[in-house]
Amino acid sequence: MARSHDRLATTQSGTFKDAQVKLFEYRFDVKTGFEPRFTDTDLIRVALCRVHEERVEHFTLMQEKVWNPAMAGSPGMIRGMFAEAPEQEFLILSMWRSAAEHGKYRTERVERLALRAQTEADIAALSGDIVDLEPSWTV
Repeated sequence: MARSHDRLATTQSGTFKDAQVKLFEYRFDVKTGFEPRFTDTDLIRVALCRVHEERVEHFTLMQEKVWNPAMAGSPGMIRGMFAEAPEQEFLILSMWRSAAEHGKYRTERVERLALRAQTEADIAALSGDIVDLEPSWTV
């Protein structure tokens, strides 16, 4: 294994840079009780938000009262969760039946919801991504 592993390690050298690990504490579900099950999901949306310290309470309330009900009421949204890490960082994970259904939600609602929730005033930094799941990889 040493030689095979060495060849693999050599080809992967430099593929990762500045890896970080953070532990987020679960705060509440989006739609239903969260389960780490992926067989019924085609797409996952992950958003990482750093929130201004003085806006944390407002941001959390808006997640619960504005964003959560909007996502939960969207066709194709299966389940999700809202979690918090130290230093005003939050993770919002939502699982969707298809990219098309997630796309409809984004097109029809996100801008209006952001204005209603005053998201721009809350967020200091936002990053995230969409993960298309490969069904043959899920167990």
